[in-house]
Amino acid sequence: MRKVAIYGKGGIGKSTTTQNLVAGLTEMGKKIMVVGCDPKADSTRLLLGGLAQNTVLDTLREEGEDVELDDILKEGFHGTMCVESGGPEPGVGCAGRGIITSINMLEQLGAYSDDKKLDYAFYDVLGDVVCGGFAMPMREGKAQEIYIVVSGEMMAMYAANNICKGIMKFAESGGVRLGGLICNSRNVDNEVDLIEALANKLGTQMIHFNPRDNMVQRAELDRKTVIEYNPTHLQADEYRKLAKKIDENKMFVIPTPIDISELEKLLVKYGIAN
Repeated sequence: MRKVAIYGKGGIGKSTTTQNLVAGLTEMGKKIMVVGCDPKADSTRLLLGGLAQNTVLDTLREEGEDVELDDILKEGFHGTMCVESGGPEPGVGCAGRGIITSINMLEQLGAYSDDKKLDYAFYDVLGDVVCGGFAMPMREGKAQEIYIVVSGEMMAMYAANNICKGIMKFAESGGVRLGGLICNSRNVDNEVDLIEALANKLGTQMIHFNPRDNMVQRAELDRKTVIEYNPTHLQADEYRKLAKKIDENKMFVIPTPIDISELEKLLVKYGIAN
């Protein structure tokens, strides 16, 4: 089983990309579990058709410690197993604790056991926070592969570079590696060249360039992935390409983060900061 975590700046389209990618992998016959690691609990809604799902933390608050796997796991598109970690009540506690609690509970309840015959476990991780609980998938082998969703916007690139610092920190102790950058296009100038240049600086690859298309928003309004909503659309094929590239990926590295001055030089070179 491959354990994959998807990181990226808040609002970059990380959860949407993850769910559409997972839909592409299920079409290939892969059995997948998606663990939402965002307190908003929206990491599986497109795979579940918008179904509100009890989070792990909500279930623990309501039911106590006597929890079974079926209480926190729902079956979604093409048999995808969906779990939402959830978070504390607003203003109380640390949201990262939800990730730690959820992963530990899934392990205790046998969600990763051989009889589940999982090909992938995906962790959709909140924003660009790589400290404390939000770094949990990077630690102790919880995730073996990291992919970062990025665009040609400065703050998205800044977040990607910060995430690489986290990967580098846990590379030796947890064995985690960077599998590549996924460019979720924002139609900025020279975006392909810019992200490829950033990937080169980080010692990795731009594994896929996902063009911007309003079909993604239309599918989201209908609470579906693009592959389910309009399977013959070109955007559905883009997610299938991404799924195939990740399934076949062999390039896993310890990244080499750059300092802010180098990042700014890239932006100036490709005209973004002008």
